[in-house]
Amino acid sequence: MPQLRKQITQEEARAKTTAWALTFADLTTLLLTFFVMLLVILNDAESHVDRWINIILDETNEELQPLNQSALVDIERVTKGIKITLRGKLFKSLSAEVDPKVDPILTQIGGIIRTSTLFNLKNQKRWAPLIDIIDRDNQELAIEIRCEGHTDDKPIPEEGDFKSNWELSSARSLNLVRRLSELAEMDQRYFSALGYGEFRPAIDIDNILKDPQKLAEARAFNRRVEIYFDAYLKNKESAQGT
Repeated sequence: MPQLRKQITQEEARAKTTAWALTFADLTTLLLTFFVMLLVILNDAESHVDRWINIILDETNEELQPLNQSALVDIERVTKGIKITLRGKLFKSLSAEVDPKVDPILTQIGGIIRTSTLFNLKNQKRWAPLIDIIDRDNQELAIEIRCEGHTDDKPIPEEGDFKSNWELSSARSLNLVRRLSELAEMDQRYFSALGYGEFRPAIDIDNILKDPQKLAEARAFNRRVEIYFDAYLKNKESAQGT
């Protein structure tokens, strides 16, 4: 009988020595579950805000649609926001100076952007919950108006002011956003400019090189400026540092 009692004591001792491991395993599982749930909640909240931003961009896209009445302008909702494509004689040949005849359409574009939903969220009560969520996460909605210049594939003459189509397209996009900023009376911090030269054509000309008419039409179509109107979240600290 004493031998039996000694065996029970050993089992109890063994159970006591392993009990902490079971408790630790349970705690680790609970913590892991908590962090997984927290990650899901945060990701869901971020996705929710992204959906709201897309709704705002859709609404702003509708506000910009009257610009489609101009032969120079094409408005399109894309993954990078809202794309405003300008074609036609925006610049003189081989020049980066914006033709003054384009001023009325740039004034109209700037006016619509300046009064758009996206640009005036804080003045509209219906978007107050979104602003509160963004502020609570120590973020802000950054608005970007990015201009991308494109040329055709014709080489730049040696006597020209620019060494390449890349430089020409960059200068054109910079001058256009500068002019847009002036006419719209908008702060230049919202604007940026890029140039891609002939390297991102809207129409690939490789298969139409032997057709002069189609080639001329394609080159005219490829000479364009694209203005992207977009918004994204960024931390307030980084926003203040830029």
